[in-house]
Amino acid sequence: MKKINKLLVLLVILLGTTAFAQKKPFIYGVLIDENHKPIEGVNVYYADIEGTVRTTTDKTGFYKIELPVNRKVIIWFEHISFALSSIEGELGWNDSFQFNSIMVTGTNELRGVLITSENGSKRVEGLTTVDPEVIIKMVGPNAGVENIIKSIGLGVTFNNELSTQYSVRGGNYDENLVYVNDVEIYRPFLIRSGQQEGLSFTNSNMVKSVDFSSGGFQSRFGDKLSSVLDIKYRKPTDYAAALEASFLGGSLTLEGVSKDKKWAAIVGARYRDNSLLVNSQETQTNYKPTFADVQTMVTFTPNEKWDFSFIGNISQNQYNYQPLTRQTNFGTVDDPIALQIFYEGQEKDQYKTYFGAFTSEYKVSDIFRLKFIGSAYHTQEQEHFDILAQYALGNVDTSINSETFGACTDCVSVGSQLNHGRNDLDALIVNAEVKGYLTFKKKHNFEWGVKYTREDIRDRLVEWEVVDSAGFSLRPPVNDIVQNDQPYTPYKGPLVPYQNTRATNFAQINRFSGYGQWSYRDTINNNVIFMNAGVRAHQWQVTGDNIDGKSQIVVSPRAQFAIKPNWGRDMVFRLSGGLYYQPPFYRELRDSLGVVQPNVKAQRSIHVVLANDYSFKMGDGNRPFKLVTEAYYKKIDDVNTYTLENVRIRYRANNDAVAYAYGLDMRLNGEFVPGTESWISFGYMRTEENINGRGYIPRPTDQRLKFGLLFQDYVPNIPNLKMYLNLVYNTGLPGGSPSYADSYVYQSRLNDYRRADAGFAYVFKDIYQGDKIKSDKAWLKPFQELTLGLEIFNLFNNQNAITNTWVRDVYSKAQYGIPNYLTSRVFSLKLSARI
Repeated sequence: MKKINKLLVLLVILLGTTAFAQKKPFIYGVLIDENHKPIEGVNVYYADIEGTVRTTTDKTGFYKIELPVNRKVIIWFEHISFALSSIEGELGWNDSFQFNSIMVTGTNELRGVLITSENGSKRVEGLTTVDPEVIIKMVGPNAGVENIIKSIGLGVTFNNELSTQYSVRGGNYDENLVYVNDVEIYRPFLIRSGQQEGLSFTNSNMVKSVDFSSGGFQSRFGDKLSSVLDIKYRKPTDYAAALEASFLGGSLTLEGVSKDKKWAAIVGARYRDNSLLVNSQETQTNYKPTFADVQTMVTFTPNEKWDFSFIGNISQNQYNYQPLTRQTNFGTVDDPIALQIFYEGQEKDQYKTYFGAFTSEYKVSDIFRLKFIGSAYHTQEQEHFDILAQYALGNVDTSINSETFGACTDCVSVGSQLNHGRNDLDALIVNAEVKGYLTFKKKHNFEWGVKYTREDIRDRLVEWEVVDSAGFSLRPPVNDIVQNDQPYTPYKGPLVPYQNTRATNFAQINRFSGYGQWSYRDTINNNVIFMNAGVRAHQWQVTGDNIDGKSQIVVSPRAQFAIKPNWGRDMVFRLSGGLYYQPPFYRELRDSLGVVQPNVKAQRSIHVVLANDYSFKMGDGNRPFKLVTEAYYKKIDDVNTYTLENVRIRYRANNDAVAYAYGLDMRLNGEFVPGTESWISFGYMRTEENINGRGYIPRPTDQRLKFGLLFQDYVPNIPNLKMYLNLVYNTGLPGGSPSYADSYVYQSRLNDYRRADAGFAYVFKDIYQGDKIKSDKAWLKPFQELTLGLEIFNLFNNQNAITNTWVRDVYSKAQYGIPNYLTSRVFSLKLSARI
């Protein structure tokens, strides 16, 4: 009992606090008269089942009024000197709508305007919308937007909970577009392991909306093969603060507006330490990582014509790693084997990134807008390591009564491995872009854009690895020597490293790209139809020291068609696709030896997606549900093949393969429990590549089956007690083979990935919840929200592997693949509060 009490005390000491701004939807704006002067004292109100909600405009004519969540209401604007007017609206969590109006004199005019969430248009465009509330409450070791994307289904797969990177429908981590407020986001180049990543760019406390497409996306999105993640940060309309602190890290977010409502700013600072997760692995280490960033968005709206904004981010990741020992037990029940490793040396990595983006939007008229985007991204990355691993194989003591139960016995020294690295990279990427938006007859939308990008890369790569196995120094895995009867007759050639990569590159890439697209939406015989057609063009050239690449250009047409038949059932059918090119980024130009190949071609994918979106209601109270089904096919040419180890990708940079991918994805989401959103996803995918005509083999991302579940619930008799469960099952990926092995010889797979994360929370008070959890207790009055919860990562303590370590037995000469396991079960307490 004393031990339990001590554990509880320890958990309370480690307790974190969290506060976040989950907001109800609202409408805001400025009301002026016919002389364009602000109107003070306009009554703005609506009647709801809970009563009438009112507000009035101030001296500047500004108003703001909160709406009920997902309920349609009529908002009235009333003043004794002006005509009565109204708008009808229905918005979801964290939605906002700006409605500025000119009120006219009179006594009997009634105008009606309909406002809705953008989800309807996104539905026909094939975009999956994620509720920011779910992002914040989702349980997982890497909480945030990427955590949701991984579990949402629709082709997204992963096998590393320490990483924010994901694969979509057979593509790799470099094939996904990420935008924040229409600005493209870049990732560090030298990341090799998921535990080195730290923080993703997106600050969840600043997010307004998240849209995701697994393929078949429009021309307005850039040139990648797999997916688009489109994130919008919210524009503050009032003063607020959010605080998050726990033993995994913390964040502070502040936001506010000026008195005249023209200026608004939101600033977020974050800190994260993954020691709790990494220390649960088998390798004993002295490990002290620190990941921190500061991010801000400032907006300025001088009048109804102009809108300016700035997004800035500074981040620094310090990764200091000193492994000590490791023991991994494997084999069978009858013949258990242990691998024991003793380490010397350390790794010191550092990633500094600086990002700034300026946008300006000008409303030329009610139907025409122009937008300018300028951004700069600067990254300085250092990856230095010297680590000696000396390993031995032996038997496992299986005697329960033994003092050495589970330890390695009769261990025999097998060999050693020395890894050295001095990798440094400095990259500057600058973008300038102009976009135009035109609406014609309320049915036709035209959009176009032109963009210039300059990439300046300075890179030094020095890596070598020496392997001593069974008393012999191993040569590189290439067939360049005459075979003999080793080890009885030793090879007399020079000793060389098992792996040796040395290169220095100074490269510049200039890119020009542009797009144009047309969208049309109408109702024909009560059938709603949507069409979109567009084309993108991209020209680039790689130059630099001793680098002279040729100019290349690609053109990619894309189209979408959707129809919502006039049926009794709410269904949408969607067909989309086109040519999708991916001009090579710097990492794709660098081959396995580190040398830049400037004339690498753009990979091309012919992508076709057929989808059905079925919305329905069932259960008590007609709770809403949606079933989304998508079938897809990709034919990929000029494939730039690669090897994948943890999250590091090494390209061959020779366009020597063709590939394909096809599959089926299904996702059912809705209120399985009234007032909460849950979902179930299932996917089947097959992707293979043919390298130099040798035949088709699985690609490194060939993850055949995936099942995902997010479930939210509460105790019926105690609605304040809530539960969150996140389940993921993925079949194993290819890659259980030695490094630099011939992929046609080794076709083994890693074990299946199985993981469950659970969270339990008691809500003391939450005025933002639909069920109106409130309390009259005096000590709760300062709080708008207060929740105490317990999180359990890897609930069932599954041993998931990310790679294999290959060692040779000195006696049998057999080669063993020993799995490198990820995190085990971890407990965490969380206190969430908002004042």
